[in-house]
Order: sequence, then C-alpha cells, then structure tokens
Amino acid sequence: MAAPIPREWVGLQQFPAATQTKLHELLGKLKEENVSTLTILVMGKGGVGKSSTVNSIVGERVANVSAFQSEGLRPMMCSRTRAGFTLNIIDTPGLIEGGYINEQAVEIIKRFLLEKTIDVLLYVDRLDTYRMDTLDEQVIRAITNSLGKAIWRRTLVVLTHAQLSPPDGIDYNDFLARRSESLLRYIRSGAGIGKREYADFPLPIALAENSGRCKTNENGAKILPDGTPWIPNLMKEITIVVSNGSKSIHVDQKLIDGPNPNNRWKKYIPLILAVQVSFST
Repeated sequence: MAAPIPREWVGLQQFPAATQTKLHELLGKLKEENVSTLTILVMGKGGVGKSSTVNSIVGERVANVSAFQSEGLRPMMCSRTRAGFTLNIIDTPGLIEGGYINEQAVEIIKRFLLEKTIDVLLYVDRLDTYRMDTLDEQVIRAITNSLGKAIWRRTLVVLTHAQLSPPDGIDYNDFLARRSESLLRYIRSGAGIGKREYADFPLPIALAENSGRCKTNENGAKILPDGTPWIPNLMKEITIVVSNGSKSIHVDQKLIDGPNPNNRWKKYIPLILAVQVSFST
C-alpha cells in the first residue's frame, strides 16, 4: 500500500504559543540527531483512546472517533511535514473482539506495516481501568509475536483519561503508581521480559487527557492534574524513546512470518547424522 503524501502540519499552529515553541524545540533536537522522519505506531485494545490521542498529537481530526460506532479493521497512517521534518503516525484497530484476540485485525495490521520502519510504539491503555486480566497479556503477546520482542525497547506506554478522581479517596500519585506497575507487570509477562532485562526495556509511561473536560493553564495548554502540559510532555517522552540507543523496527516479511519452527532442529542434523553413522559401523 502506497504511503500517503505528507501534508503541511497545519495542526501545529492550532496549539497555544507555548506548546508550539516546545514542540518546535523537540523537533529541532531530533533533527540535530539526524532524525528527519519519525514514524509512530499506536496500538492497544479498543476504546482506550488511541484515535483521540492521534488527533491530539497532530492537532487535527485525522482519525475517526465515535463512542457509538465499532472500530473498523483497517489501520490509518497520517503524514505531516514541518520545516523539513516529517511525522508519520499510524492508528490501528483494537485487537480484541468478542473476548478474544481478533486474528483478522492482527493480520491486516501486519500487512499494512510491511516494509515500514517503526521508530516508536505508543501502547495505549486507560488510567481509569481498575482491573486487568489475561486478555491484556494476550494483546501484549500478539504484538510481540507480530513485531518481535525488540519493539518493547521502542515503546512509550500512554495512559489516557488522566483527569480522573481515584476511587475510595486514594492519592492520585499512589493510584498512578499502582496502575502503572500492574500494567507493566502484564507487559513484561506477555512480552517475555525477564527481571534481568528490565534495564533494556525501560517502558516509560506518559499521561494523556483527550476529552473536552481537560483543564488548561494560563497559556491555554491542556494540563495534567499536576499542572504539566501533557501534549508537549508526551512528545518529549517520545523523543527520549527515539534517543535511547535502541534500533527502530523495520517490518519485513521475515519479521512478520516469525521464526520458522522447521529451522529449530537444523543445527542438530550433523550430530544426528554422526550418531547414525556410528551405529551403522
């Protein structure tokens, strides 16, 4: 599938002046590191705010969002340019359908990503989700099987619905810490990340609030409960992932196909032949 022709990033001009300044600063740092194109892949379950987060980052309504309409199966890539920098952001359908992994959606996403290079994966979930189950782990495993374990080195976890009041009077920061640790535990389990590998898979977390109820500061920027303007903070965390020393993920046919189980035993063929020869003599 041909990539869309990049359009001028006019949505950048819709942000408050302070946010525009910070975003231009972050894009400038990437260009100093010879990063002139950034491709962000957004994945997760349905209804967690993936498309809304895409729209918030771009500053335009580029992804369809409807609370009364089920998600389609087809991914969507938006491309925007600004001052010699190109942003590609890929929105994907939720991976759960009827309580199971939607294998059709997984296959469509893999075909869509073929021959693309992913610089950052935004794994999106909701901050106000109080319980997790095996489906969460299955989603992580489906992403890992499709894109390889190394994708989690290039991942920023995004928790939406950040403008919430924690239940039972729990302190906001305590609730965030518990929710984050619970989610990271499932990610590490589903991706097969052992304790000795934690340093290689930092899995940073950023917060987002896409709704109209999000509070703003004196500059008009949307802020988190602690007063942090969340859109420039999210972009800052993305640039940190880009600069963490790991490699971007190029999605080729070999990666999509995964390891060939038939190749697993090839290294033992000489040994088996040698044993057969010794018994025949």
